Amino acid sequence: MGDDTPRLRRHHRVLRVIGGVLAVLLVLVVIAGGVGVWTVTRSFPQTAGSVDVPGLTKPVTVYRDAAGIPQLEASTADDLFRAQGYVHAQDRFWEMDFRRHVTAGRLSEMFGASQVPTDTFIRTLGWRQVAEQEVKLLDPTALRYYQDYADGVNAYLKNHSGAELSLEYAVLGLQNPAYRPEPWTPADSVAWLKAMAWDLRSNLEDEIDRALLATKLKPEQVAELHPGYPYTGHPTITDQGGGEPRTVTPDADPGAIASSAGAASTPSVDPAAYASQLEQVAANVDALPRLIGPAGDGIGSNSWVIGGAHTASGKPLLANDPHLGAALPSVWYQMGLHCATVSAACPFDVAGFSFSGFPGIIIGHNDRISWGFTNLGPDVADLFVEKVTGNTYEYDGKQVPLQKRTEHIHVAGGADVTITVRSTLHGPIVTDIGDAYAVIAKDQAGKMGVPAPQFQLSLAWTALTPGTTANAIFAFDTARDWASFRAAAQSFQVPSQNLVYADVDGNIGYQAPGLIPIRAAGDGTVPVPGWTSQYGWTGAIPFERLPSDYDPPSGYIVTANNAAVGPGFPALITADWDQGYRANQIELRLSQLFGEGKKVTAADMSAIQSDTYDANAANLVPVLREVARKPDASANLQQAASLLADWNYRDDAKSAGAAYFAVFWRELLNDMFARKLPAATAPTGGDRWFTVVGSLLSEPDSPWWVDRHLGTTDRDTMIAYAADQAWGKTRELLGGDPASWRWDRLHTLTLENASLGESGVAPIEWLFNRGPWHVGGGTSVVDATGWDATLGYEVGRLPSMRMVVDLADFDASTWVNLTGASGHAFDAHYTDQTDLWATGRTRPWPFSTAALKKAADQTLTLRPAL
Repeated sequence: MGDDTPRLRRHHRVLRVIGGVLAVLLVLVVIAGGVGVWTVTRSFPQTAGSVDVPGLTKPVTVYRDAAGIPQLEASTADDLFRAQGYVHAQDRFWEMDFRRHVTAGRLSEMFGASQVPTDTFIRTLGWRQVAEQEVKLLDPTALRYYQDYADGVNAYLKNHSGAELSLEYAVLGLQNPAYRPEPWTPADSVAWLKAMAWDLRSNLEDEIDRALLATKLKPEQVAELHPGYPYTGHPTITDQGGGEPRTVTPDADPGAIASSAGAASTPSVDPAAYASQLEQVAANVDALPRLIGPAGDGIGSNSWVIGGAHTASGKPLLANDPHLGAALPSVWYQMGLHCATVSAACPFDVAGFSFSGFPGIIIGHNDRISWGFTNLGPDVADLFVEKVTGNTYEYDGKQVPLQKRTEHIHVAGGADVTITVRSTLHGPIVTDIGDAYAVIAKDQAGKMGVPAPQFQLSLAWTALTPGTTANAIFAFDTARDWASFRAAAQSFQVPSQNLVYADVDGNIGYQAPGLIPIRAAGDGTVPVPGWTSQYGWTGAIPFERLPSDYDPPSGYIVTANNAAVGPGFPALITADWDQGYRANQIELRLSQLFGEGKKVTAADMSAIQSDTYDANAANLVPVLREVARKPDASANLQQAASLLADWNYRDDAKSAGAAYFAVFWRELLNDMFARKLPAATAPTGGDRWFTVVGSLLSEPDSPWWVDRHLGTTDRDTMIAYAADQAWGKTRELLGGDPASWRWDRLHTLTLENASLGESGVAPIEWLFNRGPWHVGGGTSVVDATGWDATLGYEVGRLPSMRMVVDLADFDASTWVNLTGASGHAFDAHYTDQTDLWATGRTRPWPFSTAALKKAADQTLTLRPAL
């Protein structure tokens, strides 16, 4: 590359906890013949025959198909959720246990002192504390279901321990032999909602990014790097606020994109005054384990629903593929929950994707309706700059005592740690934690022992307000129509999602739920003064005013994290929508089918989910080829233009053009911006950067194209330089013959165990990680196998599952998970769906009783224990 500036942004996903001595011990265990095999396999669950389960009142049948996907049939709702807890624990208890330690800020109890900083930050945010309050808000029926679920988990724990639960416990036991899992509780389940909300929190990174950029750039330059939504070229979900859901521009006009850039947001406080605190928050945020996936550009989802007028069956079709982090096991767990006789007392007949550790089905369908989720992406988190003096902070001219609470962190193999969490009325202070705070406090202390005011940052976040989301899942699972579905959505406060809906009567709909703050002033794009009420939150947008649509005249609805509403919408949802490239391509594919008079099938929906059209390439490649026609074009540039001349702009696995363009794009971002921006704000290459660079194409003399170190003076010389360098780099990576280049040789997926997959010890990583898989797709394309330009070409975020629901015949629906049903390494169902996923294929999704029995490969009866 033209510049080798080190990339400071790294996505922490794992724990480095095992040393070299433990690695040797582990190798000895694994290679010890039959003993090693027994250690590996002893956690594999019983999936056929019968087993006694304490707490059940009647037998429950568990049908598992050839992929090990369980479908549960019970006589009572209580037994159904007891069985769900039991089966989740059979397949995924380590994942559940690890997650609850993350959400409670208790990783140090498992892994020792290395995790104290992570626990400190989680305790500061107070996820577990809020979850415990939310348990108290559960309605009596929901609370009963959560307790049933916990009882089922604990029934499994009663007869299983250590390596009988999962292989990871055998590894952990080498370092922490005293560890024993605690009984499961409803709060353990509800706390997962905090992790889900954190990883889908929307624009906190953008807010930090703008403030850090403002320490080095002018306001208008910051605005250029954070453009507004391109309304003139890309669709909105609804027509509210002057939105246009049907906008389709196959090759977006860079001028149109540029004209829609947002106005500059001027920070109310000079970020240079608290730059070190910003960097500390950014580092703390980046260091947290990513249970859902990395935040920032490129994270999102696709979902769309088509009414019967457009389908071959005459009934709706609904597609969904949430884009989350690459994880092993997958964040999702496929499952069906069926009452033997559906009634008011036992109202469940539902199947879809669940979370291990959480009762119910999150996304899927019942016997009447289907629904899907994508992230709405509202601005639900703000940083406030606080003036802190000693134990007080300034607010409207007065010194107000800080709220304090003490947290005790138990550390395996070490001394316990006590921390003091301080909060203002806005939320917890997130910059007075750990060793970094002590340095800041010392540097900013006043003379003669009198404390001087310090700038600190507090975090206001809607998920820190106890809410009712934990009630909503059961309401979705049992909704019968649009009215009951919307009633469920009203309870779904955090994280705010785009919900698409279809029912067997032929209706389709869209609803945006969630707790979205109303601000007294400001637009949430930069940190604001906390010492005045001028910028505080004054309430939340009422549910009735949130975007919604039902049976639109077009007969279909597309959501892909694009703007839900037009610029005239009367309330601020966010200033940081996804830029809409995926939504535009889905709209285009559908309009092409409709224009051909095609009646859409489930197979067509799956084909769209695998679409790899790269709108960024469609903007840039014509300019590159034009530059290559200049007399002074280098041989490398001319060869690149020749290679790209026949490329269809699709990031297909076998494409040489896609491989070269990805290297060029990474090179261009680095050459244009690396020396101009703070290191922590380096371009990741997602949809925002598509718009930034696309806008600059119509400004060939913009200073962003100029770099005196590289000798570039305008757009054409910068593109020529980056293209020349990228050709040489691609030859280094893929060899000297362009005919042999393939995108999937660079773009690979390695599935890493979420807790031990980057231990730094090769034998452990061999035990738990799988891959690589060579895949197509890319960042901000419909087949969104995203990669981070600051890190490399490997897949970091992806469609975590894919489903297509056929409302004419639920048994004709299809689904696929990223990995498999099992969380046990070496189990046959650990990654048995990944080959299908990697090539855009899906599995049959049986639902009716007859289909479940026909598909059953193994059947287990859970019997009441005598």
